[in-house]
Amino acid sequence: MAIKYQYNKTSLQQLEKQLKVRVRTLPIIKNKESALRMEVKRCKAEAKELEERLEKGIQNYEAMFALWNEFDATLIKVKDVHLGVKKIAGVRVPLLENVDFETRPFCLFNAPKWYVDGIHLLKDLANTALEHEFVDAKLNLLEHARKKTTQKVNLFEKVQIPGFQDALRKIKRFLEDEENLSKSSQKILKSLQEKRKEVEDDH
Repeated sequence: MAIKYQYNKTSLQQLEKQLKVRVRTLPIIKNKESALRMEVKRCKAEAKELEERLEKGIQNYEAMFALWNEFDATLIKVKDVHLGVKKIAGVRVPLLENVDFETRPFCLFNAPKWYVDGIHLLKDLANTALEHEFVDAKLNLLEHARKKTTQKVNLFEKVQIPGFQDALRKIKRFLEDEENLSKSSQKILKSLQEKRKEVEDDH
């Protein structure tokens, strides 16, 4: 990003103002970045844990595979999924609050004994799978925000702040040189006027 400036005091003041804003903002962005980094790490651990739970649930399901042929799949279904939104380090992420299941009544005497356990297992599996989806979505949002924040930190730290500092140095040097030149030319002019006055006084 090329910084546009002119060699005058107005441009100098504008650049100083912009530099101040970036220097003041940088620590805030850095804090946000480290908070997001921590959240991403936490979220990855949560996703891994849910993945393991899901894997275990599927194994339990497969262990009873022969029995599932007898199971009436219409006994249970997801009725509603309650969502929420939470702000993490300034990023809005979806939150799974809870899942409502609808269980169709069945006769405990006529159904196999394991039906109750089966329903429980299916609820657990569905819950874990949905939770995993939400954690994945949250992770993607946080990762994206962290990348953008890191880019902004790098832009401020490596490009803009040094760029403004460099531009300010150049303008100050130019203005100082201009002032010195002006003083020198005034001295020369003064001494010329004095010499002319001396010559006139002699005549």
